[in-house]
Amino acid sequence: MKQPKSILVVVDRSGDVPTLMRKALMLARPFDARLELFLCDSEQAFVLGHTYDRAGVGAARAASVAEARRYLNELRDLAASASVEITIDAQCESPHYESVVRKVLRSAPDIVIKDILAGDARRHGLSDPNDWQLMRTCPATLMLSGRRIWRDSPRFAAAVDVSEGETVELAHSVVEAAAVLTRGFAAELHLVYSEAGSASQAAAHREKLRALCATAGIAAEHAHILSGRPERTLPAFLSEQGYDALVLGALAHRCAGTTPVGTLTSTLLDALDCDFVLVKSSSYRSPVESASP
Repeated sequence: MKQPKSILVVVDRSGDVPTLMRKALMLARPFDARLELFLCDSEQAFVLGHTYDRAGVGAARAASVAEARRYLNELRDLAASASVEITIDAQCESPHYESVVRKVLRSAPDIVIKDILAGDARRHGLSDPNDWQLMRTCPATLMLSGRRIWRDSPRFAAAVDVSEGETVELAHSVVEAAAVLTRGFAAELHLVYSEAGSASQAAAHREKLRALCATAGIAAEHAHILSGRPERTLPAFLSEQGYDALVLGALAHRCAGTTPVGTLTSTLLDALDCDFVLVKSSSYRSPVESASP
């Protein structure tokens, strides 16, 4: 990932908008990046799409967009003192995730930030299905923001998989994105990997990890190699370390990079209250892109 110059902030009025804006501004300042606030009223769009009497649908849709833009302008005014360039856009479309992806394809941001359910809501499996679809289809790096406030100097970790079934390209993309974000805050980057293979496999994997660390300038003491299946070992370790954001691959990649979001991502989302930065390989193409008019 290149140094971010454009950040798309997906605003949901029912979410924790103040925390979302605070993190977006924290990311924008060190990179001198611009923010674009985007709000999609997908609920109204769904209702209008199933209205039998089509008279007035266009006017209702326009009114929804106008109200959304008014709200976004208020947010922009509140953030005026941050000295960050902020633009706005709004749509009335359904489903929500497709509208966001189409916006990403139009604006080509370097990072997308979206609020997600936090704490007990996540642990009870109440995450919005649109979030899962967005994780699967968003072509840009996607940061899912929870309610936890970052430290002034956030702590970042990159979780990678260098086993035989995973692509080296994705591991490099994850570490590169984590390194870029970490440098913006002059912070330390930690790398985390869990090994469940044989001794001979472990040796080969450690060599790959050393190469990744060398490329990203990660100190040896900040490379954490755990023993066991990652679904079991990573949640406890990451929770104990208290990272502000975890960078990892967005998809399960054993089927040419097109399979749904993996079980490890699901496990970590349920177990941790940190933010998640989800990275795809440079070869990924969104299915929404091919379906766009």
